[in-house]
Amino acid sequence: MGFINYNRALIKFCFVFMRTEEFDFDLPERLIAQHPPERRGTSRLLYAHDGALEDCRFADLLRFIRPNDVLVLNDTRVIKARLFGEKETGGKVEVLVERVLNEHEVLVQMRASKSPKAGARLMLVDVLPVEVLGREGEFFHLRFLSEEPVLDLLDRYGRLPLPPYITHAAGDEDEQRYQTVFAREAGAVAAPTAGLHFDDAMLQALRDKGAKLAYVTLHVGAGTFQPVRTENIREHAMHSERYEIPQETVDAIAAARAAGGRVVSVGTTSLRALESAAQSGELKAGSGETRIFITPGYRFRVVDVLLTNFHLPKSTLLMLVSAFGGMERMRAAYRHAVDNEYRFFSYGDAMLIERNEGQ
Repeated sequence: MGFINYNRALIKFCFVFMRTEEFDFDLPERLIAQHPPERRGTSRLLYAHDGALEDCRFADLLRFIRPNDVLVLNDTRVIKARLFGEKETGGKVEVLVERVLNEHEVLVQMRASKSPKAGARLMLVDVLPVEVLGREGEFFHLRFLSEEPVLDLLDRYGRLPLPPYITHAAGDEDEQRYQTVFAREAGAVAAPTAGLHFDDAMLQALRDKGAKLAYVTLHVGAGTFQPVRTENIREHAMHSERYEIPQETVDAIAAARAAGGRVVSVGTTSLRALESAAQSGELKAGSGETRIFITPGYRFRVVDVLLTNFHLPKSTLLMLVSAFGGMERMRAAYRHAVDNEYRFFSYGDAMLIERNEGQ
């Protein structure tokens, strides 16, 4: 075997047997942001570029974005997906809607002392009768028996599903701030958190500089918070999420490329949607389901720059940013963030990453 072919085989072997422990790190609990900053856009920003780490403010993003760049944002809207109720037997249940299937049916995660069987009835929030249609793996298939569309019912009776690492119950502050200012398409159970930093003034300032804004939709599922529990990352079963890429976004990206601009993904969810839609080698408009699992060794087809928050240890999102920015660069960035007390996770600070050369 030639030296070059041997090295390629060795690299492939290392990626196939990459251990989940390689994506672990120590995070003091005090650095997990429990509340958003007082105003959008006042968070810190760690800029990872050219082998350097630069401590900035989020407002500095305007300096780093160039005319003719296109920023791609996820316009999904978080639904009030958490409901409490009782079984016919009187046992308590907690329901977290994972996906709205149609006007009356949903897939949910359910907590109950004993799992209900198909045909069982539930009464949620004292006023919403629900029938259990069956179970699909970890999810229960439910039908709401009210005539009103389920999204309207959730908006009226549901509670905002904050991430498990936020310890307080959702309040008025969360109703506003755990939602992007450009949220339009209802269906997510978790926010695309990189987008939470933007206010309308920043979006307009980016336009004024000559950058373009384009949108995708990826409805974030609760699986985004699940750590990888297998020893070998390749054995992890990725959760499925719905996405849609409008033709106007494909056209905006093509125009940016033609003008010498870059594709800046606002968040890992936008990146996953774009890369899922480009698996043939060419970015295509349309909708679909994605289980894309981006790990070191992945060759990116669309995105040049990634704006993202800081992610959980052993998470698929940390693996994604390690693939994008390079494992050693991201290890150094996370050490720097911890040492300098950046705020982590959904309500935390942001990082702007230029794609690692060769990725």
